[in-house]
Amino acid sequence: MTGPIEADQVAPANQVKIVFTPSGRQGFVPVGTPVLTAARQLGVDIDSVCGGRAMCGRCQIDVGVGEFAKHGLKSAADHLAEVTAVETRYADKRGLINGRRLSCQAKLLKDAVIDVPPESQVHNQLIRKEADGRSIEMDPIVRLCFIEVREPDMHEPSGDLRRVIEALMAQWPDRVNGEIACDLHVLRQLQPVLRQGKWHITVALRDGHQIVAIWPGLKEQIAGVAIDVGSTTMSAHLCDMVTGTVLASTGAMNPQIRFGEDLMSRVSYGIMNPGGAAEMTTAVINGLQGLIDGAAKQAGLSSDDIVELVLVGNPVMHHLLLGIDPVELGGAPFALAVDAALDVRAH
Repeated sequence: MTGPIEADQVAPANQVKIVFTPSGRQGFVPVGTPVLTAARQLGVDIDSVCGGRAMCGRCQIDVGVGEFAKHGLKSAADHLAEVTAVETRYADKRGLINGRRLSCQAKLLKDAVIDVPPESQVHNQLIRKEADGRSIEMDPIVRLCFIEVREPDMHEPSGDLRRVIEALMAQWPDRVNGEIACDLHVLRQLQPVLRQGKWHITVALRDGHQIVAIWPGLKEQIAGVAIDVGSTTMSAHLCDMVTGTVLASTGAMNPQIRFGEDLMSRVSYGIMNPGGAAEMTTAVINGLQGLIDGAAKQAGLSSDDIVELVLVGNPVMHHLLLGIDPVELGGAPFALAVDAALDVRAH
């Protein structure tokens, strides 16, 4: 085993190169070394309480797939030995996420990039970016409107949505701005919500003209989330959109780090691996969903209470989040697909 090594160093005979993310630790180990053993020798803290007997399942890892130019290697699932009978038995009994391996059982055959997921780390990264308190004038883009809707009358037939819009225009003329439209997912809920609320409902009206959520009866609190998508860490602040109070803050490592520790490494990964950009988009979206769910739980709110998201990030993070291939950002003139803020629907 060597100490820290350079990215372009080639493995000596009968040894393989292993790189761990998100720690970035790397080194050479003999062919056939279990991943957990390599981790311990390199100072990577992978959890294990059963002594490597595949009983606790805490040492799970993911294998990076593709060309990793920064590390000067190619990694693939078959660079580890075949799944052992012990792993199969564990998966049958307790379950394993598709593609996951138990590091105590998985032996290295060739160079590999190994990602240690948060739940397998002895010391999970605690990312905390506090929101600064400041005095601002509240002018939320989404506002709550409690309305009484006229009941249907067979002698004056009209759709429920039409009568909701009439009620909004009559009862909240100062909040209506332009022709009112309704999101399809809200329209699907409209009739049962109206009847559950006995024709009294609360409407979340966005920008004065878009119905984005409805609730039976009186609803007094909705939330928005401000998210900073950094290349290394991500932070989310959940805010009350009526009072402006920050209700919860959460943070986490950006899961894209397993594709490259810096921005250009990730652009290179997308260029060199078909589907790599889409893979990174999926990773960051899943990571953001975890942040949002965590903030909502911390504040004691439902995800249905969150009606607005604002996200900021550097150009590469911005493009990958939106599913835009960042290949043009990998070289001069570093052309952006878009250089302005976008207003898009979350699905």
